[in-house]
Amino acid sequence: MLYVIMGEDVADSLDRRLSVRSAHLERLRQLQSEGRLLLAGPFPSIDSPDPGVAGFSGSLIVAEFESLEAARTWADADPYVAAGVYSNVTVKPFKKVFPE
Repeated sequence: MLYVIMGEDVADSLDRRLSVRSAHLERLRQLQSEGRLLLAGPFPSIDSPDPGVAGFSGSLIVAEFESLEAARTWADADPYVAAGVYSNVTVKPFKKVFPE
């Protein structure tokens, strides 16, 4: 089943994000190579694809996991969690309807 993982950043998280970004992306690449990643990306803090020093307000991942517990376990092990980038992480089941 698909699950949404949404992380909300702490204030001024950009330096923390950048310090562990490569490890975060490597985990996403692993999901992608397994054919389990639907989409992933950050929320720019301003209305721009490149927010610069404004940074990001959080991230969204939609991926396939065996269960809600497995999705939560995966999310809890994210380098952004360990580095204190996220103030909160929400994991929910997701039903894709569009695009078909």
